[in-house]
Amino acid sequence: MSDMNHDNFRTFDPAGEDGATPPTGNRLGDRIRRRPPPPELTQPPSDVQRDVQRDVEPPSEASPAPQAAPASQSVPVQPSAAPASASGAPLAPSVIKAQEEAAAAAQRDALAPEAEPTAGQAATADQPLEPIGVVLEIAGSGSQIAIDLQRLNECIENDDPSIALAGQVGSQIKIRVGNSWLLASVRNQKQDRRAEGSIIANIDFLGEGQEEKLTGKLHGFRRGVTRYPIPGALVYPASTSDLKQVYASDGRSAVTIGKVYPTKDIRAGLYVDAMLGKHFALLGSTGTGKSTSAALILHRICEAAPDGHIVMIDPHGEYSAAFRQTGVILDVSNLQMPYWLMNFEEHCEILLTSNGNERQVDADILARCLLQARSKSRLAESMGKITVDSPIPYLLSDLSNAIQDAMGKLDKATNSAPYMRIKNKLEEIKADPRFQFMFSGMLVGDTMADFIAKIFRMPSNGKPISIIDVSGVPSDITATVVAVLSRLVFDFAIWGREEKTRPILLVCEEAHRYVPSEKNADGSSVGNVLSRIAKEGRKYGISLGLITQRPSDLAEGVLSQCGTIISMRLNNDRDQAFVRGAMPEGARGFLDSIPALRNRECIICGEGVAIPIRVTFDNLEEAKRPASEDPSFVELWNETGGEVEQVERVVQRWRAQG
Repeated sequence: MSDMNHDNFRTFDPAGEDGATPPTGNRLGDRIRRRPPPPELTQPPSDVQRDVQRDVEPPSEASPAPQAAPASQSVPVQPSAAPASASGAPLAPSVIKAQEEAAAAAQRDALAPEAEPTAGQAATADQPLEPIGVVLEIAGSGSQIAIDLQRLNECIENDDPSIALAGQVGSQIKIRVGNSWLLASVRNQKQDRRAEGSIIANIDFLGEGQEEKLTGKLHGFRRGVTRYPIPGALVYPASTSDLKQVYASDGRSAVTIGKVYPTKDIRAGLYVDAMLGKHFALLGSTGTGKSTSAALILHRICEAAPDGHIVMIDPHGEYSAAFRQTGVILDVSNLQMPYWLMNFEEHCEILLTSNGNERQVDADILARCLLQARSKSRLAESMGKITVDSPIPYLLSDLSNAIQDAMGKLDKATNSAPYMRIKNKLEEIKADPRFQFMFSGMLVGDTMADFIAKIFRMPSNGKPISIIDVSGVPSDITATVVAVLSRLVFDFAIWGREEKTRPILLVCEEAHRYVPSEKNADGSSVGNVLSRIAKEGRKYGISLGLITQRPSDLAEGVLSQCGTIISMRLNNDRDQAFVRGAMPEGARGFLDSIPALRNRECIICGEGVAIPIRVTFDNLEEAKRPASEDPSFVELWNETGGEVEQVERVVQRWRAQG
């Protein structure tokens, strides 16, 4: 048996071994600053240096060795008595003097201590080359690193804004992995209590790029990680030149919307096909510039695709001012949406007023009478078999007569109340001037093709967007009107699969009103159709854009279908938590900065960008801005005159409901 106390067994002591020296310092700053010796000190000596070495060689062992001179003193060169050339002839005195001067200069350079860089040099030239920390721990999607506090303070003085923010929350850093650079974003920071002057940070991996052999810069960036670093790998700051390669377009169609924070000249772009192909959502609290940002994005898309097809639902009438030159504005005065375009479910939402079991009875009566009214159309006779959902024109009087006839066939024991409820509601709508944009007797003709071409901008004629202003629509049927327009987009795409694909973008402002969360859901048809578009629309070339100030009130399944999320400042904790759950893993470092975003700033992540980015939106021209700016109370309250006439005009429009 082995005896650990035996002389053959001993504890290894590196400091006690021959030639071994204990480490000098264990601070993080010491570890990341250790460098190999400069290459000029490891090169072979020149011919002049060999001559000097031969002249100053120590004597043989028989002779006593002279005492070594201190390192701070230069060693005098002892020239040989008669230097000679390679042929044996004596050298000229001028040549001898030149050799002695060159040898003395070379020896002074070898013995001189390495000069420390000045503060300005450390803050400019060397910072992108100097590491700022080391990798401590590796996980699948992120990692933990230790950052040297002194290096962070040095980076703050750098003129490059990307290097100046290196290591801070939301900034980008890079890690060398073989011949590649791995890019990551800093998620959070905390003080390292185990090491002095060290900060612990969690990072999220974003992607990787190749390293140029000559300059060491990053190029050819792509999302995703194929090779992970190991603990102990050095962490470097990402410079603006690195980020230019990261955010450079890869050849796909893109529109620029602003600048990448914190850089001064890197343009932020959105890949249009990727963003629209998998839907997008624009989120932000009131007053953050959400409407202006939405107008900016849509203007950029219209400029890039003047023959596109965009339909926007505008519940407040604020986008009309922004697209008068580049779009078509439709409201209750010129919308002229035929009532017979509604399917059976939408008819029930408008004509049925009962609940529970009575509603089911009323629905059965309406289904029979509606099919009977549609069947009287000449178009229906030419088509043969139709259904209650077929968009066939019919007369409102035919529907009323069908209800009256069905009621007249009842015996005395049958209750006629369901028939009377439907008939009375129908007569009420026909007589209400607020419903004339939809239930006018002038809309009985077959104008379906013209209506669709007008709404979908086919052809666009240089105005690819139609703004549907529903602010003048009665509130009790607004959701139904939006449902009809949304369903027309979806049905047109389904029944047009055999034709050439013409993608359509449907943008829905105040989306939480139409696609509410489960606790607020009322089972309306608009929620069902928008949910279906979110799940299946991309298969048929339909893109959905959702704009809302309350993402927590939005259906979670709909938001999760949005491949690109553009989040402006959110003040509510519930909204922040909801967005955090919908954003991808790599964007967590940016999520913590959402409450701290300034106006006209946003975080973009998902399919529309290469990596998650923080963007400052461009300024939009005054003529292209929506009418969403807050009024100045002080300025307007200091103006007077014309109040009486204004009140009279408002009252007149109020009474006329338009």
